[in-house]
Amino acid sequence: MSPGIRKRITHWFSGSLPLLISIVAPLLLGQSNQLSGERAFFHAQRIVSFGPRPPGSAGIKRAQRYLTDTLKNYPLEVEHQNFLAMTPNGEIPMKNIVARTKSSPNDFIILASHYDTLLMKNGVFVGANDGASSTGLLLELAQLLSSQKWKFSLWFVFFDGEEAQQLWTAQDSLYGSTYFVERLQARGQVSKIKAMILMDMVGDKDLVLENDTTSTAWLMALVRDSAKELGHGRQLGDTPKAIIDDHVPFLRVGIPAVNLIDYEFGRNNEHWHTPQDTLDKISPKSLQVTGEIVLKTLKKLSEKYFQVGSSQQ
Repeated sequence: MSPGIRKRITHWFSGSLPLLISIVAPLLLGQSNQLSGERAFFHAQRIVSFGPRPPGSAGIKRAQRYLTDTLKNYPLEVEHQNFLAMTPNGEIPMKNIVARTKSSPNDFIILASHYDTLLMKNGVFVGANDGASSTGLLLELAQLLSSQKWKFSLWFVFFDGEEAQQLWTAQDSLYGSTYFVERLQARGQVSKIKAMILMDMVGDKDLVLENDTTSTAWLMALVRDSAKELGHGRQLGDTPKAIIDDHVPFLRVGIPAVNLIDYEFGRNNEHWHTPQDTLDKISPKSLQVTGEIVLKTLKKLSEKYFQVGSSQQ
């Protein structure tokens, strides 16, 4: 084989690897008509393998390609929202990735996660829990739910730019979710959103989902009731905490929103925003539990708004 042919084959295989993996993985890891924490963990592993993923980095571009290639394998309409964010570090190109079920209902529910990681200059931060865990779970939920019929549309939204570029402030944070909500307002779609469910840092082996007081009260109650009915009451925190996250821009415009987050990553949150946020600290079981809670909550929302649940195609 000539060096030229070998080079072209190597280039093709390297460029197609994320797509091949996204096709083959569900087959290797079991049937795709049931929630799988193992598949969600597999996606998280792949995302972590791209290295640090701050906005505009080489790592996040690889993650964007993986997310896009994977989502395009499902019956979803995939959109990129490209925008320039004004940050303390100057203008940075960012990209939200939005996947929608191909259905006609005007009302919709959003499931979301951020996929960027903290910009860390004095260490290597791969964000296995803070970024990859919820992103892997959202990919798994997209695969599962896109094959079902609902009385509403489902949007799976992957936010860029959740993390601050220097120091967390109202201006230096939540870039992707803020831009996304601005687009909703410009399109006159705010009133069509029945609920927004955010997932963040949901892979901790010692999973305890916070009682977030910034979340819409009735929607948080729905989540907690769902967890208890599933036997996951031990994964619920009792102490009320007010957490600022990607659900806040939705709350500001009157959209019901809830944040599923474990904000105690290690003893006294010792692993949060450190190089110790690695794959050995997260588990498929925690992703399975969180996913089951989300699915139960969706069923309750369906009954609340539409009086009927979902049915398989």
